[in-house]
Amino acid sequence: MTTMRAAVCVGAGGPEMLEIHERPVPAVRAGWSLVRVKAAGLNRSELRTRQGHSPGVRFPRVLGIECVGVVAASTDPLVPDGTTVAAVMSEMGREFDGGYAEYALLPNALLMPITTTLPWDVLAALPETYLTAQGSLDALGVAPGGKGRLLIRGGTSSVGMAAASIARGYGLETAATTRQRGKVAALTAARVDHVIVDDGGSAATVRAIWPEGPDYVLDLIGTSTAVDSLRLVRRGGTVCISGSLSGWMIPDFEPIAMIPSRTELTAFYSDDFKGSTGAAVLQRIVGEVEAGVHRPNVDRIFALDDIVAAHQYMENDEATGKLVVVP
Repeated sequence: MTTMRAAVCVGAGGPEMLEIHERPVPAVRAGWSLVRVKAAGLNRSELRTRQGHSPGVRFPRVLGIECVGVVAASTDPLVPDGTTVAAVMSEMGREFDGGYAEYALLPNALLMPITTTLPWDVLAALPETYLTAQGSLDALGVAPGGKGRLLIRGGTSSVGMAAASIARGYGLETAATTRQRGKVAALTAARVDHVIVDDGGSAATVRAIWPEGPDYVLDLIGTSTAVDSLRLVRRGGTVCISGSLSGWMIPDFEPIAMIPSRTELTAFYSDDFKGSTGAAVLQRIVGEVEAGVHRPNVDRIFALDDIVAAHQYMENDEATGKLVVVP
């Protein structure tokens, strides 16, 4: 095949800026391998890149910070043609073209070989989502067999539901927030211990459940709730910001005034688990999904032709869990 179809973001703006174009299949070069994309997870960061909020991104650009597929032309003898791989981050879909296409030319350092029997759409729901969830819990300092109370803000996001599943397996008591009452059932089905509808009075609800506050807060909403999360967590507890549902900058942030004494504020960025660093973690997660320990939490699967509708669905906050596009 000499040409491929790709969803190209032609400029900053709304979902309509994503257009299906016929393009040449990228030519392989040293240090990069060609991957036939079988499916790609959608992420809020791609929405923000499309809106023009990613510094340094030049349009036109094929978005997509993750994908799964098969190596079609390898330059890495350790990852030969035909290998099933996943890839996430490292400026994928920003500095160079990403997963919204039939083929992606990716740096060898990003490739994570995976052995699995999962369908492509299920596998595609795991890399960015579960690696972020796992890394966030690691950053919070929780571990299997540990005790404690975890509040997940933005609980019906794909990362929120993955984190709830992992934390439940660890033995933590969990609470999760959602702004939409229609999504409460999904959190209940995910076996979250306490489901909180964030209608502006969630702090009182959290205090009613845990008077001293949670030991850990995983904040996936981010900038608009970070200071409130620092007030909610028990004194000496830890807040981890791993999401950007409300943007990437905290306005007028004063660390000394806003971080309570002995309380920790940390973050996790999934670029920390790219390539070989995350391969073993992802393989373990894939095995646990295959064994039924975790659910992939796929909300909807879109065809590449429906990428505009997929981004509109994401922008409208209609999803409960992960969105996946299949070329």
